Amino acid sequence: MKKTLSLILLSACPFLLKAQSTVHKTVKTYAATGKSVAVYTTAENTDYRITRTATLAFKSHPQPVETEACIFVDPAKTFQTVLGVGGALTDASAETFYKLPADKQKEILNAYYNTETGIGYTLARTNIQSCDFSSDVYSYVADNDVSLKTFNIDHDKKYRIPFIKSVMAAAGGKLTLFATPWSPPAWMKTNNDMMHGGKLKPEFDQTWANFYIKFIKAYEKEGIPVWGLSVQNEPMANQKWESCIYTAEDERDFIKNYLGPTLHNNGMADKKLIIWDHNRDLIYQRASTIYEDPEAAKYVWGTGFHWYVRDVFDNVKLVNEAFPNKNLMFTEGCSERFDLSRINDWRWGEVYGKSMVNDFNNGIVGWTDWNILLDEQGGPNHVGNFCYAPIHANVQTGKLTYMNSYYYIGHFSKFVRPGAKRIISSSNRDQLLTTAFVNKDNKLVVIVLNLTDETLPYNLWIKGMAANTTSLPHSITTLIVQ
Repeated sequence: MKKTLSLILLSACPFLLKAQSTVHKTVKTYAATGKSVAVYTTAENTDYRITRTATLAFKSHPQPVETEACIFVDPAKTFQTVLGVGGALTDASAETFYKLPADKQKEILNAYYNTETGIGYTLARTNIQSCDFSSDVYSYVADNDVSLKTFNIDHDKKYRIPFIKSVMAAAGGKLTLFATPWSPPAWMKTNNDMMHGGKLKPEFDQTWANFYIKFIKAYEKEGIPVWGLSVQNEPMANQKWESCIYTAEDERDFIKNYLGPTLHNNGMADKKLIIWDHNRDLIYQRASTIYEDPEAAKYVWGTGFHWYVRDVFDNVKLVNEAFPNKNLMFTEGCSERFDLSRINDWRWGEVYGKSMVNDFNNGIVGWTDWNILLDEQGGPNHVGNFCYAPIHANVQTGKLTYMNSYYYIGHFSKFVRPGAKRIISSSNRDQLLTTAFVNKDNKLVVIVLNLTDETLPYNLWIKGMAANTTSLPHSITTLIVQ
């Protein structure tokens, strides 16, 4: 009788059959037996800089006890696919690069883009017209040229375009590049100024949308493919440098009525359109306003964000949970207020490590640093907004200084390759932060971050097998399981 009743219920409610089959679906269990773990470490008060420090073996370890520190990895649970990790190719980086001798230029390119001797960057951002990290304020068109007939990128041909081409070559001919405007031309804005905020005048909505098309076509004519673009850098910031204000409704309507249709009408529907491109604090309000309008949302690939309001990591998670079909990408971050005397402070790298672990765990597909290279003053910058970069060059002597942030980023970019999928990595100690991935070659990449003054022994535990190791104080470690 019970069997008959079950059949009747399943026949009447086919969704029960689907649910039952899901419950009993078998998942292939990952086996760590016979695999080894290569350990790479960067740590304060040591010479370790992405240095291979150990090779570990797994042993049977069925049930850890509460007193054991463990990182629990589950490769069967996969999440977002990684697009890449990289940094911004700004005017400042390009100008600094070309003030250096050829051997130093080659060293920088290898350091960032070579997958064997460097950290294997694959993602890049560049500016449309000038930004604060330009030596001057400039536009690609003459004043009041509504038809954009005077549009040209001659300014960029001196430094930035050849620099990007050199980067592309160093990266093996392929670079995922997205572009961002800091401001429309002054005459298109309510304050008649590229700087100090202001808004786009409504009568220039279509002209400004056409401007993006001009930029993409001009760069691609130069042999630089543009993968995507963001609508506006930091659209809620009234800065002393190039800036332009968009409310969430402004950005939504500009995308829906102008930029989205213009991209599609010009055969650029494949260009990935990124909204927000500002801090984590207002990210949910911005994303929900745009994504809840289907006519705007259909044009948008994902949400970009910065870190200048730092530790509200859960806001990113909320966007991911509410809008799982849209992508998330970290589009800018740097340590501000350059001070040469503090360039070796260990905290700079730890800011990167903490952000990257949390942001990847909250669903981002890509992570983009700000300038890849700056000079010995933290510039050039036309408004004195000097900042740190992972590599600084003294343009007088040619000396390169690698900040520890270079190595912290490298623990991700060198080992977590495009196409990797994030997997579960769960720590039972709040002193050990972790995230993990499986690359397309099936190698597991587990990253462990220790922000404390303590040496912390722990087990890397995978399905009843464990490899014992130790996390050094103020360190980041990448463990490769293969």
